[in-house]
Parts: sequence; C-alpha cells; structure tokens
Amino acid sequence: MPEGWRDRLVAIDNPNTNGYVGLCLDVHDLLISKYVASREKDREFCRAIARAGFADRTVLLKRLESVAIDSVQRSHMIALIDADFAV
Repeated sequence: MPEGWRDRLVAIDNPNTNGYVGLCLDVHDLLISKYVASREKDREFCRAIARAGFADRTVLLKRLESVAIDSVQRSHMIALIDADFAV
C-alpha cells in the first residue's frame, strides 16, 4: 500500500450503515493495490475507473513511488496506468 494510506481512509456513514461507520480506501490507494495484484478482474476494474474519470493519473504515479516494489514491477505498473488513461 502507498505510504499514508491510513490517513486517507474515507468514512462512510449514512442511513444504510445502521449507525456504523465504515472506513474505505481512497480511490487512488485502492487502484494502486489492484494494479499491484494485477489479476484480470482488477485490470478491468482499474481500466473502468480510469476511463470514467474517477481517478487522477498523476496522483496514482505519485502514490506508486512509495510502494515497496522492485524497479521491474514499478515500470510494469506505470505502463498499466498509462494504458488505462490513454484515450
């Protein structure tokens, strides 16, 4: 996970949560975790979120910098992100 992900958790609290508060990952942190997992269902999800405009490519690349992966994996993740944001 990117550094600081805990500080970016999004609280979900509405009538549907029955008085409970759910903590969810910020969309960019969620996408980074899915890019790293790189399962086909994750690839489809990331592509859809990127193309729908719900995430920012620059934020993803910045967050990726703090993830503990090797340079080969990092290059692969950058290529996936770039492909998903290509018009």
